Amino acid sequence: MSLSTDTGSLPVSFEFFPPKTPEGAGKLRAVRRQLYERRPEFCSVTYGAGGSTQEGTFGTVREILAEGVQAACHFSCIGATRESVRAQLAQLKAMGVSRLVALRGDLPSGYGAGGEFHYASDLVAFIREETGQDFHIEVAAYPEVHPQARSADADLQAFSAKVRAGADSAITQYFFNADAYWRFLDDVRAQGLDVPVIPGIMPIMGSTQLMRFSDACGAEIPRWIRLRLQAFGDDTASIRAFGLDVVADLCERLRAGGVPSLHFYTMNQSATILELCRRLGL
Repeated sequence: MSLSTDTGSLPVSFEFFPPKTPEGAGKLRAVRRQLYERRPEFCSVTYGAGGSTQEGTFGTVREILAEGVQAACHFSCIGATRESVRAQLAQLKAMGVSRLVALRGDLPSGYGAGGEFHYASDLVAFIREETGQDFHIEVAAYPEVHPQARSADADLQAFSAKVRAGADSAITQYFFNADAYWRFLDDVRAQGLDVPVIPGIMPIMGSTQLMRFSDACGAEIPRWIRLRLQAFGDDTASIRAFGLDVVADLCERLRAGGVPSLHFYTMNQSATILELCRRLGL
């Protein structure tokens, strides 16, 4: 169910998180049906630190596959053993999954450095050793530097290690500064790496949640955007209208620069994503 690559369009993919209630699962099914009209290349499903939502993730992945769309399963290695990862890979392969998003994962509060994998590059290398080319492996990229990285160069070397371990492509943390993406891509190419680096796009649906997410993950909200959002207060309609303008302009700049595709963080909602796609002619 891949999108055609004619001149007026650009491949897209969507990210969901596993719902926690039957009501949430029903709402997500409706959201997916609407977004499938955009003919995504794939849909990814997140899961939490230490596999805390693995069952929900695998269940959502099964549903997406049954709906005839390629599903990419997030795969975190914090606290995992080689044996447990081997078993999960076999389970995913049996389900028909052919795409993974390989991540270190976030350390739970109070959690020590347990498990047999310390970095995402360790996980990527193990998946390749165990399964060969059975999976297309995506990894994370941080145009504005991972918040826990010692330096920008250390972060770049960590990314390079993931690619050299066998990653096929990368999806970025969201950003609102296109120059950060282009500079990161230049740095990646200077390392001799030619993997596709897909921009992760976060729609602006609200102010408080976006600020909280961004502070936690190290994504920079440019001062002019932050001040405008603060000025709108609780005016949700104005925030969304402004957000659509900002994000659509960002996507247009990225498309003009020749990005391979766009990956939308949907927050399990469809209206804003569909409007962005409409504005972009996707």
